[in-house]
Amino acid sequence: MKRKIIFICLLGILGIKNMQSQETSLTLEEAIKLALLNSDESKITDTKVNTAGYEVKVAKSKRYPDLKIAGQYQHLTKVNADIKFDTGGQQNGAAEPDISSLMLGQATASVPIFTGFKLNNLVKASKNNYEAATLDAKSDKEDIALQTVNDYVNLYKAHKTVALIQENLKSAQQRVKDFTAMEQNGLLARNDLLKAQLQESNIEVSLEEAKKNEKILNFSLVTTLKMPKDTKINIEDNNFQLTLGSELNDSIQRSDLRALEYRKEAAENNIKVAQSKYYPSISLMGGYVALDIKNALTITDAMNFGVGVSYNLADIFKAKSDVKVAKSQAEELQHTIDMVQDKIQIQIEDATQNYNLANKKYDVYLKSEEQAIENYRIVKDKYDNGLVDTNDLLEADIDQLQAKINLAYSKADIIQNYYELLNAQGQINTDVQ
Repeated sequence: MKRKIIFICLLGILGIKNMQSQETSLTLEEAIKLALLNSDESKITDTKVNTAGYEVKVAKSKRYPDLKIAGQYQHLTKVNADIKFDTGGQQNGAAEPDISSLMLGQATASVPIFTGFKLNNLVKASKNNYEAATLDAKSDKEDIALQTVNDYVNLYKAHKTVALIQENLKSAQQRVKDFTAMEQNGLLARNDLLKAQLQESNIEVSLEEAKKNEKILNFSLVTTLKMPKDTKINIEDNNFQLTLGSELNDSIQRSDLRALEYRKEAAENNIKVAQSKYYPSISLMGGYVALDIKNALTITDAMNFGVGVSYNLADIFKAKSDVKVAKSQAEELQHTIDMVQDKIQIQIEDATQNYNLANKKYDVYLKSEEQAIENYRIVKDKYDNGLVDTNDLLEADIDQLQAKINLAYSKADIIQNYYELLNAQGQINTDVQ
C-alpha cells in the first residue's frame, strides 16, 4: 500500500513537471530566430538559393570538354568481301576470307573554343540569377520575420486582454457580492443588483472569448516555430521596450529591389546569348579508334585530332526573334524596377507615419488610463455617497478596463509598426547565428 502511494505521488510530481515543461517564456528576438531556422517558408527560400547555386555549376560545366567512349561488337552473316588493296599475294580465284564479326572501339573528345560568347554569358547570367535568388531569399526571410512579429504581438495582446479581463472579473464578482448583501439588507434596489450581475456575466463571456483567441494565436505561433503542439508561450511585459526609436535611420537596403537589378543584368546576358547564334561555333576535336574485322582487317592506335566548325545559316533569321524576346524581357525588368522603387517610397512613408502615430497614441492612452482610473475612483466615491447611480459606476468601470486594454495594445503597436518600418527600409536582420 505504501509503495502504491509513493508511486502515485511520483506520477503526480512527474505530471506537474511535464505541465511546467509545456510552458516557456519566449522573447521576440528568439521567436524570430526560431522562425528563420525552423519554419517551412524559411526552408523553401534556402532551397531556392541552393537550386540557383546548382544552376551556376551546370552553366560552368558546359565549358568542360565532351568525352565520349563507345564500343560495339557485331556478329556478321555471310559477307561478300571485295578487298581492293593488296592482301599479301592472294591469287585470283582463291577463297574469300571468313568474315563473321566486327569489333569497334572509339573515344572522342571535343573542347569548345568559340561559341559566339554564349558559354561566358550563360555563366554570367546564372551567377546574376544566383545573386538575385540570394537577395530574394533575404527579402522573403524579412517578410517571415515581420509575420512572426505580427503573430507575437497579437499573442501578447491576447495575453494582456485575458489578464485585464480576469482582473476586471474579480472586481465585478466582488461588486456582485457586495450588492447582494446590500440588497438583502434593503439598502439596494434589486434592479441595481441585476445590472451588476449582468455586467459580471458579460465579462465572463468576454473572458472566454479572449481565452479562445489566445489559444488559437498561441497554437498558430507554436506551429510556425515548429515547437511541440502543447507548448504555451508566456510573453513578459519587459519583452516590449519602448526605446527602439533611437535605432531608426533613413537608409534603404531593400533586397527585393537589388534582386531585380541582378535579374536585369541576367536578362542583358541572355540578350548576348541569343546573339551568339549569329556566330559560328569552333571546337578542338580528338579521338581514338580501334577496329577489328575478323580475318580481314585490324586497326589499332588510330589517333585523330583537328578543328571542327559548325554554322547553322538558318539561325541568322531565327535568332532575330530570340534577341527581340530577350531585349523585351530586359526592358520589362527595367520598368518593374522603376515601379518597385516608387512603391518602396510609398511603403516607407506609410510605415513612418504609422510608427509616429503609434507613439502618439501611446502617449494619449497613457494619459487616458490615468484619467479612467481617477474617474472610476471619483465615481465610486460619489456612488458610495449616493450622488450617482449604478449605471454611472458600471460605465466608469468599463471605461477603466477599456483604457487599460488600449494602453497595452498601443504599447505592442509601437513594436509592430517599428518592425514594419524596418521591413519597408529592408533593415530587418535575418542573420541567424
